[in-house]
Amino acid sequence: MEAFATADPANLSTHDLLRGRDQVLEQMAWVRQYSLQLIESIPDELWYVAPATAPIHLAWQVGHLAVSQYGLMLFRQRGRLPGDLELMPGWLRKQFGRGSTPALSRQGMPAPAELLEKLNTIHHRALSEVAELSAATLAQPTDMPYTGYPIQLGALMFCPIHESLHAGQIGLLRRLHGFDPVR
Repeated sequence: MEAFATADPANLSTHDLLRGRDQVLEQMAWVRQYSLQLIESIPDELWYVAPATAPIHLAWQVGHLAVSQYGLMLFRQRGRLPGDLELMPGWLRKQFGRGSTPALSRQGMPAPAELLEKLNTIHHRALSEVAELSAATLAQPTDMPYTGYPIQLGALMFCPIHESLHAGQIGLLRRLHGFDPVR
């Protein structure tokens, strides 16, 4: 991923870092509520149906959001912990991670309820753990993807932006399936 111009994180105070963390938590809570409104308006039988004009389906979007939130808000912040393989099993990462391709068939794929459960569990864990991150942790350097600053806070800041992009794709999927907009 290409690095974009960023601000100098050396100018951030402890207060700035913690305020940034708290703003990310508020943004994630809001965008997840919006994403869920879109997701829950699509019937289960359409989760693995890619409209003819779109090479993507809802199941991939939901799985990808779970994998991404785990990566940006948990793994990138504190590494892998015992129990993370249950939280983020390998099959989920392989089927829905960056660079993966949506399955062409529902056969052998997780049910919508299982994907929603993973999405919700990761979300609640991420919000809980990120709320406890220190300014020192937030100021640590990180690799792309991030936004604003090349530090852990920048990786957190990227998460609600990333989810917003996918919420737009989910909204487009709804329209391609013939549903009216939710807003």
